[in-house]
Amino acid sequence: MKRSIRIQWFAGFILASSLSGCHSIHIEATVVNRSGSAVQLVEVDYPSASFGIGRLAAGDEFHYRFQVEGSGPVKVQYTTGDGRTAQVTGPTVDRNQEGRLEIVLLPGGKAEFLPQLTTHR
Repeated sequence: MKRSIRIQWFAGFILASSLSGCHSIHIEATVVNRSGSAVQLVEVDYPSASFGIGRLAAGDEFHYRFQVEGSGPVKVQYTTGDGRTAQVTGPTVDRNQEGRLEIVLLPGGKAEFLPQLTTHR
């Protein structure tokens, strides 16, 4: 194959790939600390995996992007400013869901989950 034909073929392949509508299904998670003090050892569990944050200062946010494999609840566990362990179960997520999930850590070892998720077909 001549070089110019290969370049044209490659450019056509890239264009077709970008127009095909394929994209990664993922959830953009944001953990927000509104507890009034720094928290430690934050762990967010979701079906088939988890992510963690060593320390999150009062008022700070942490952003993480993940893909869901399977179906099940999202859970958050963290150590409060006074050394207690908080565990809160949130919404169920499914493999074909995408969008945003905000997890707000609140005073008293509580948490609020604010999902904005859609099912991708």
